[in-house]
Amino acid sequence: MRRTLVDTFATIAFFTTVAAVTELFVAGMAPAEVLKTRATMIPLMVLTGRPYGLWRDWFFRTTKPTVSWSKTLIDGSAFLSFQLPVYGLVLFIVGADGGEILVLLASTAILMFVVSRPFGIFLEFTRRLFGVD
Repeated sequence: MRRTLVDTFATIAFFTTVAAVTELFVAGMAPAEVLKTRATMIPLMVLTGRPYGLWRDWFFRTTKPTVSWSKTLIDGSAFLSFQLPVYGLVLFIVGADGGEILVLLASTAILMFVVSRPFGIFLEFTRRLFGVD
């Protein structure tokens, strides 16, 4: 249960911060819109925080990367293979058509790869901070 709480906390803290900054300063959303969007995303992060942590752990255990570039590649692979299908499902549920979904998944994949290693480092830091290995 402790690992679930820590992984979920790390997911919510990291992605709420990164997404809020992006929504405010890149997309130009109003603060009230950002708060609404971030609050809407929390239930999804609660559902996916620990499963993603398990998925990432499995990738690292299976591949045993030893150098920085390989850890970045493994973090990116784990993140994309888990989060892209989740994002695609969300887009489908909210009514995006097939073309929109493909365009969004392709463009989002780049951003997801970029944030995957910083999130992996943050997740490891948070686990150490709370005494979860």
